[in-house]
Amino acid sequence: MTSTDMRKDAEDSGPSGYAAARLRLLTEGARSGPPRRAALSELTDDWLSGLFGAGVEGLSGVSLVAVGGYGRGELSPRSDLDLLLLHDGSDSAAVAALADRLWYPVWDLGLALDHSVRTSSEARKTAAEDIKVQLGLLDARHLAGDLGLTAGLRTAVLADWRNQAPKRLPELQELCAERAERQGELQYLLEPDLKEARGGLRDATALRAVAASWLADAPREGLDHARRRLLDVRDALHLTTGRATDRLGLQEQDQVAAELGLLDADTLLRQVYEAARVISYASDVTWREVGRVLKSRAVRPRLRAMLGGGKPVPERSPLAEGVVEQDGEVVLARAARPERDPVLPLRAAAAAAQAGLPLSLHAVRRMAAAVRPLPTPWPAEAREQLVTLLGSGQPTIDVWEALEAEGLITRLLPDWERVRCRPQRNAVHIWTVDRHLIETAVRASEFARRVHRPDLLLVAALLHDIGKGWPGDHSVAGEIIAKDVATRIGFDRAEVAVLSALVRHHLLLIDTATRRDLEDPATVRSVAEAVGSQSTLELLHALTEADALATGPAAWSSWRGSLVADLVKRVSAVLSGDEPEDPDDAAPTAEQERLSIEAMATGGPVLSLRAQTEPPTEDQASGDPEPLGVELLIAVPDQAGVLPAVAGVLAVHRLTVRTAELRTLDLPDGVEGSALLLNWRVAAEYGSLPQAARLRADLVRALDGSLDIVGRLAERDAAYPRRRGVVAPPATVTVAPAASRLATVIEVRAHDAPGLLHRIGRALEEAKVRVRSMHVSTLGANAVDAFYVTGPAGAPLPGAEAAAVARTLQEALRG
Repeated sequence: MTSTDMRKDAEDSGPSGYAAARLRLLTEGARSGPPRRAALSELTDDWLSGLFGAGVEGLSGVSLVAVGGYGRGELSPRSDLDLLLLHDGSDSAAVAALADRLWYPVWDLGLALDHSVRTSSEARKTAAEDIKVQLGLLDARHLAGDLGLTAGLRTAVLADWRNQAPKRLPELQELCAERAERQGELQYLLEPDLKEARGGLRDATALRAVAASWLADAPREGLDHARRRLLDVRDALHLTTGRATDRLGLQEQDQVAAELGLLDADTLLRQVYEAARVISYASDVTWREVGRVLKSRAVRPRLRAMLGGGKPVPERSPLAEGVVEQDGEVVLARAARPERDPVLPLRAAAAAAQAGLPLSLHAVRRMAAAVRPLPTPWPAEAREQLVTLLGSGQPTIDVWEALEAEGLITRLLPDWERVRCRPQRNAVHIWTVDRHLIETAVRASEFARRVHRPDLLLVAALLHDIGKGWPGDHSVAGEIIAKDVATRIGFDRAEVAVLSALVRHHLLLIDTATRRDLEDPATVRSVAEAVGSQSTLELLHALTEADALATGPAAWSSWRGSLVADLVKRVSAVLSGDEPEDPDDAAPTAEQERLSIEAMATGGPVLSLRAQTEPPTEDQASGDPEPLGVELLIAVPDQAGVLPAVAGVLAVHRLTVRTAELRTLDLPDGVEGSALLLNWRVAAEYGSLPQAARLRADLVRALDGSLDIVGRLAERDAAYPRRRGVVAPPATVTVAPAASRLATVIEVRAHDAPGLLHRIGRALEEAKVRVRSMHVSTLGANAVDAFYVTGPAGAPLPGAEAAAVARTLQEALRG
């Protein structure tokens, strides 16, 4: 059925005809995107015009006007109808009756309606008081009635907007900034709001308003395509959900991708991010230009007076060869020749980042159009300018994005294309892969004085996740890419080997420190063998911290930092020739021995709580030590069920376990039996820690069976918040081969939930194994826990028995 047929059906059958024609239009698979939005707007225009014509009954001086998105002809399936009934004020009662005849049929069809009834002067007055109303009126479009009335309002509103631009544009910019602060950046969000987030449809509308002011204009290249892409995604979102929503939730992304004919949800997100990046960059450039114009208008009269009426000459301050500063931007010098100077983009970028200034859009575009490719390997100056750019701190981000917006980054580093705008489906990561790499370089620049080769640190930070664009383990793929990139950049063979090793092992320290027993000599030796030298260890330590800090708040803490520092200290000792101490040979401390003797004397558990701190760093302003958690030391007569009992009591009291060590102590002569000693580090989920006496009382009840831990935890689990439509993946349990000569290492990856350690402890207890130590690592909603287990005699489990324990544990967690 053609658009003409649909319009005829709508006109012939009233609201029901419009509803049927609208439904056919929205379910036509062959029509989508701008043609469908235009057809839906046209169909709605005809229907509303018919309603207006039937209700006007000879009334003059009145018109029906579409404003906002409807005014632009961009109706999505569930968009509001933004309508203004404009009148000359001659017959208010008749206009009110006409409004009823217009609004009620819209409501009867269940369509969302944003409506107003105003005279031209009222509309202008409201617009002057509310910038959102004024923005809607800038897109006013005549539907029916007195065309002259509508045209007069449009002309007046545009004139008002242009006359008031110096006052209203800063107000609009502040409105955009507040919205961005509230909604976040569309190009990095896993569940973005397509309209309200920074880089979304609201910002695209704001850019149109700036252009309408004639004060400044946005970069046009790619902007219309980006806006159309976001509108297409919103259309598909409305159709798949049946709701008027702009938030692209995780549970809808696969359906929306299918509706758009895309491969998968990652492809969808990447296209959304690319569109948002175009709009965000255009916004940055436009608002910078608005500020420059407003500043020049304010200063120009005074300069003219001082110079006797002559035209002021802009100041140009040299920054580097071929690069100058002008009007607060970095531009190319008049003598610069991009076509003869392939290093110029990196030199200009480094100079801009060092000066903390933005790169001029004109300069970037000129370089992108004219510059020749760098030779392979790069000349030394190019490599040095890249390192300078990466080491410039926070200003690096904006400069890098300016280069990327014009395609210069992928020309310098072709492998960048695979990570560009690539989403990371991990709540711990707050950035896309490419932005995370730049953020890591920014963090690494803070550690430049901590290492002997800051250039290698900065380039490793830029490349450490470059393998995420390839299948398989990204560290393995990244090692290969890093070798190629480092060679192309011009590093020598030894430096290439260090960079590729840093990329290959960038997760080694944090994974080992949080998931392995640092007291086990095998753990420390394996890291030392992988790292190979003190200089590489130094760089890897700094890269580990920079990577975690650039990931997000959940990825780094004082506790994690202390574990990594402890591991680095132990590995450094091995690399220096020292042998790690066997933990079985370590004597108990006086406090451990005292608690154990007291536990045997009383026949029950004895415990102590002690805050763990580390001295302040040089960067900390105050002298207060930073908390690392609380050490919980428990001694109890050796018996079955201790691990699940302790884990359950801690879960009931909302204490998070970070690390746990369990060992059996043989007591001095004269004390019969042996004590089980538990040395755990815990932290309160929120609020303060419970009193030690209360913990001990509950632990006594848990051990004798009078405390229903399972029931208490079930109540908590029932009240635990869950995301609608999100199903946690099943737990996986694996045996880490050759991870320790002292015990068998079983690794559990599961969705974190109250009492998870209690359930694991019960399953291990039922499997008749003993837990020597456990190491808990929680990132977002994911728990990765390692358990060092032995048989009853204290020896590692045979291979078949270890595999059977892993299967038993996995079945228990699935249940």
